[in-house]
Amino acid sequence: MASTNKPPLSIWQIINMSVGFFGIQFGWGLQMGNMSPIYEYLGADADQLPILWLAAPLTGLLVQPIIGYMSDRTWTPLGRRRPYFLVGAILSSICLFFMPRSPYLWVAAGLLWILDASINISMEPFRAFVADMLPERQRTLGFAMQSAFICAGAVIASKLPKLLNESWGISSAVSAEQPVPLTIHYAFAIGAVVFLLAVLWTVLTTREYPPDGSEQSSNQSGVADFFEAFAEMPSRMKQLAVVQFFTWMGLFCMFIYLGPALGRDLMGAATPTDPMYQRGVDLQNDCNAVYGFTAFLAALAYLFITKWISAKWIHFIALVLGGLGLTSVGWVTPETSWILTSLSFVGVGIAWASILSMPYAMLSAVIPAHRTGVYMGIFNLFIVIPEILFAIGVSQLMENYPSVTRLQVVVFGGVSLLVAAAATLFVSVDRAAAPPTERID
Repeated sequence: MASTNKPPLSIWQIINMSVGFFGIQFGWGLQMGNMSPIYEYLGADADQLPILWLAAPLTGLLVQPIIGYMSDRTWTPLGRRRPYFLVGAILSSICLFFMPRSPYLWVAAGLLWILDASINISMEPFRAFVADMLPERQRTLGFAMQSAFICAGAVIASKLPKLLNESWGISSAVSAEQPVPLTIHYAFAIGAVVFLLAVLWTVLTTREYPPDGSEQSSNQSGVADFFEAFAEMPSRMKQLAVVQFFTWMGLFCMFIYLGPALGRDLMGAATPTDPMYQRGVDLQNDCNAVYGFTAFLAALAYLFITKWISAKWIHFIALVLGGLGLTSVGWVTPETSWILTSLSFVGVGIAWASILSMPYAMLSAVIPAHRTGVYMGIFNLFIVIPEILFAIGVSQLMENYPSVTRLQVVVFGGVSLLVAAAATLFVSVDRAAAPPTERID
């Protein structure tokens, strides 16, 4: 059904179609917050972390465009996108359960590879799902609702290991016999269940529109169609690609190094078995919870603010606040660590809510319905390519220049967000393509 003919959905229908993203982010949040510590618990060095994390962007580079292309051309009794949600959720839940039980570093790296591929199978079609189901005037609402559920999942996932320790008495200690804390074992097992149940909710409560004649795919091969779509990218998409490039280079710095930086450089832990290292990891999870909760509130605010302020300017302001917040981590001391959870990661949270919604709201108005999936996959290439370049470059930098600290890499991430904010100013507007009731410029 063409987007101009789609009836508006009720708020409860939009909630139902967004619940699955709560589960996806719950699993992804556990991965983001705990994989670097898991790697260090299993013996990884600082310069090895980016290479071990390469599984995530390399998988996205391969999986997202393929899944996007395939989901554009799928129609089953479950619909177009929902079969991918379900398959990805089942595989992700299995990987989440076994991840902290990895006996060796290479096993953990391999499971991360499979986990990230599985999350991508679920996540990529969810972006196209909004464009499929909602008329243009509701798309910003749809993406903002997704962001709210994403952020709610991030908050709970970030606090879960510490909550299991403090409220349920589950041990967070590490030893030769127990290299990964039991709190992480239990948290990942809970995450596996939540991931699957949340995606099942969306699959069972949402019906998709069958494709109509205006959305029929071409007879070209997948490769030919992909390259044609790439060559025909709208100008706004190219400009947003620059924004995404620097945004996700900055975020990858935070995802990989924040926990180890707080444990090693801020708290002064010499090894991952030092109790001060666990304090750093707990502080990271507190920071993740703060930015997740702030992002949840910001996403709710964006539901209303977009009536008066354009997506472009919301995104610019949010990235500036996020960049300043992440950069400030380099000037915090153990005595002033409260600044992280009261100021720095509030800014990061405001940025995170915008990153999850505003670029997609600006993009969705200028891509054709029959290529929504493949264009969302192509757009995500500008997330994974900077992550790959960063992983290779920083691993070499830290191997050859041991004086470079984990904390300095996190600060570089903040600078990257500020560059992304500047690039947002150059995003132009095709007024003919913008929805009449939704501000984009």
